[in-house]
Amino acid sequence: MDLYFAPLACSLSARIALYEGGRASRFHPGRHPGEDAGRRRAASFLTVNPLGPGAGAAPRRRRAPDRDPVVLQAIGDAYPGSGLVPPPGRGALSGPAMADTSVTSELHKFVFIALLDAQAPEGAKLYARGKKAVPRFDYLDAHLAGSDFLTGRFSVADAYLVTILNWAAPSGIDLARWPAVAAYFKRQHQRPSIAKAFAEELVLYREEQARQKAA
Repeated sequence: MDLYFAPLACSLSARIALYEGGRASRFHPGRHPGEDAGRRRAASFLTVNPLGPGAGAAPRRRRAPDRDPVVLQAIGDAYPGSGLVPPPGRGALSGPAMADTSVTSELHKFVFIALLDAQAPEGAKLYARGKKAVPRFDYLDAHLAGSDFLTGRFSVADAYLVTILNWAAPSGIDLARWPAVAAYFKRQHQRPSIAKAFAEELVLYREEQARQKAA
């Protein structure tokens, strides 16, 4: 499988899922059609956040739509023994897949789109950190209390959630306010697939940042 990615963007979730699948893959630093605009919008954010633009850097699998939940579902389907998603045709729109979609719609879209956009007015960011983020993180905290994973075992939803949570601190969201979420985030970063994927992409991100400064 080929993954086209931008270092430490949301495509990190696909790299994590591929490592969980335990199969050889080819990784290509790619350029999404909206990536240049995303980089310009996120220029100030890039100086403090090792994650790259929040938009315009989604993972792409050949012959698959350029959407994170679809890509992650495709990875899980490609490696059925991994347990990353239910078998095709058996709950494909429930469990991990639904949790993955909820992370996309509730956290990525409603909270982090504005926070990752350097052109968004400060009022929009304050609104995202407060009215948008607080009830969603409250709900997530209650859901994760006493649970190691989003859906009973590690799934594509966890790969995506831990990627999104990487954006919290540089976006001005302190996870310490939500103890179950903070504990989940720390625990997941100790998982071998996540630790490996994050370390690899952090190196690539720093190299990219150095090239931008030298340009």
